[in-house]
Amino acid sequence: MSADPLSTFAVRQGLRTAILVSSIVAIVFGLVMLIWPVKSAYAVTIVIGIYAIIAGLLQLASGITAKTLSTWPRIGLIVLGLLFLVSGIVALANLAESTAVLAVIVTTFIGISWIFEGIVSLTSLGLKAPAVPGSDRAHEGWTIFFAIVSILAGVFVLISPLMTAVWLWIFLGASLLVTGFIGVFRASSLDH
Repeated sequence: MSADPLSTFAVRQGLRTAILVSSIVAIVFGLVMLIWPVKSAYAVTIVIGIYAIIAGLLQLASGITAKTLSTWPRIGLIVLGLLFLVSGIVALANLAESTAVLAVIVTTFIGISWIFEGIVSLTSLGLKAPAVPGSDRAHEGWTIFFAIVSILAGVFVLISPLMTAVWLWIFLGASLLVTGFIGVFRASSLDH
């Protein structure tokens, strides 16, 4: 039984539209990140600040109105709500500093993750489990190389997290542009 040509065409058109729209969005965001890196980083901080304020208000409301909860969970919700609310207000009131702190926190976690990833890779060398990458002799050299690069990259990030954040932001913007343009070409190459 062959597929209905009309439904196949509809699926292909839907796929083409989805790829094209997501690619155009990627291009727009990539351009914004590269043309206005500081303003776009501020925008991310603003979104996070607004989220914190909304979450804080919701937690406060839950803590105040939840009559079925006992005292300690209600106090916890109220304190959590106040913390979210204050952090969101502080972030929005000190946008430049909050953006820099956010960038440093994110890149610091990336650096720590890379160091741990390298250490975990090195500790997997002695294992003989087929599911663990680097546990067989054929991959041992690559695993050691990967672990060293991962640890060194993590240390570099921890030495200069703000500079790393700048380069990661540029890389992310450029990556969005490249994948966006590839997606546009991919969408245009799908059969009509």
